[in-house]
Amino acid sequence: MASLIELVRAHTDLDADDVAWLQLLQADWQIIADLSFADLVLWLPDREGRGFWAGGQMRPTTGPTAYVDDIVGTFVEAGRRPHLDIAYAEGRLVREGDPEWRDDVPVRAETIPVRRGQRVIAVVGRHTNLLGVRTPSRLELSYLQTAADLTQMIAGGHFPVPGQRSDHADTPRVGDGFLRVDEQGRVVYASPNALSVYRRLGHSGDLDGLRLTEVTRELVPPRLRPDEETLSAVLGGRANRDAEIGTHSVSLIVRAIPLRPHGRLIGALVLVRDVTDLRRRDRELVTKDATIREIHHRVKNNLQTVAALLRLQARRMDSSDAKAALEEAVRRVGSIAIVHELLSQAVEESVSFDDVADRLGSMVAEVGSVGGSIRVRREGSFGVLPSETATTVAMVLTELLQNAVEHAYPEPEPEGTIVVTARRTEGRLTFTVVDDGQGLPAGFDLDDASSLGLSIVGTLVESELGGRLGIGPAPSGRGTEAAIDVPL
Repeated sequence: MASLIELVRAHTDLDADDVAWLQLLQADWQIIADLSFADLVLWLPDREGRGFWAGGQMRPTTGPTAYVDDIVGTFVEAGRRPHLDIAYAEGRLVREGDPEWRDDVPVRAETIPVRRGQRVIAVVGRHTNLLGVRTPSRLELSYLQTAADLTQMIAGGHFPVPGQRSDHADTPRVGDGFLRVDEQGRVVYASPNALSVYRRLGHSGDLDGLRLTEVTRELVPPRLRPDEETLSAVLGGRANRDAEIGTHSVSLIVRAIPLRPHGRLIGALVLVRDVTDLRRRDRELVTKDATIREIHHRVKNNLQTVAALLRLQARRMDSSDAKAALEEAVRRVGSIAIVHELLSQAVEESVSFDDVADRLGSMVAEVGSVGGSIRVRREGSFGVLPSETATTVAMVLTELLQNAVEHAYPEPEPEGTIVVTARRTEGRLTFTVVDDGQGLPAGFDLDDASSLGLSIVGTLVESELGGRLGIGPAPSGRGTEAAIDVPL
């Protein structure tokens, strides 16, 4: 299905500001569809005047749909639906006299010109499934009157309101709680759901005739509500914006849309939503994230303590082999500690592994360069890895770097460059460790290698990561290349 921008570019002369206006309208037209109990279709004028393209579609959540199928991207020739032509050419709302039949369903069609400034840039078709129509209740009459006011605002260029968008992803919808207030901010009508929301705040009785700002001010402590200017502007229906209010046990989001069908303020639509459960879950997630980060921090501290104890023990060893083994253990523990340190600072359970690789390279190079000069350089990117994968890859990379330092360069003054190259493809990570040292010994066979480091690498790559390990001569002909390929 083509997007609005794609259809505009392909078939119309609308400019970027026109598209931005239409996108603002679409951001809020679910409200209009629900208030109208009708489907909305955005019709874009063809640049050659041949007709209209369907650039957007919205179904109501409050009534049956008039369009079972999606029609975005379809074309209607000029003259085929005269009410579209009239609304666009004359800039006025048009309602057909007789309903049209679609899939054995009677549908009432209306057209609303979308005005920006002095120009009509599109037309909104409103299509009501008449099978769902019955004698309207007071709620339905309030919905329909408010929808009529909003459509007049669209036709007059007063809606949408530029630059005014909700900051909340959980902004309320019509069914959450609907209130209509007059120009003085007094409640003209409150839906049953809106009354329920205010009763959770502690209000008893009806809201009709009461100033919504004053009622809310009495129910909500000052430190749990926005500043007085915001509170009065939103609950008084003077500002097209939202605000979050609540008590210690209840949280609400309130959204106001001032109604100016003929340019003069006559009242406002106010939507309310109880988000108490959502906020409780948000707090639980924040607490959980903080706990996880604290666990990673403590694990890192414990690993550093283990490394310090091993380092202290190594200093007391007389055997050079035992001392070397302990120092290798210190580096292995340190590589895991680096991952946990980064996880303790991250919001999610994932790691930007380039930072880990660079720190591991510096750590190994610093130890291996004693009496010489060994450099570790990274090319490419490992990207972001899940915590469990990052820990294993860190241990593999540490072992490969340490193996290169120990075996590629002769002592007593080792000198050379080790290049770590990483590449992400769809669903896989491949990385190589290439040194420019003395190369593999004659007759080397990875399957018969007795090195503890290579044994650890092979086990981690194949068993933990489900990947493949290969070791052979470097492509340049000098040195050794270790290649890892693992699925993600």
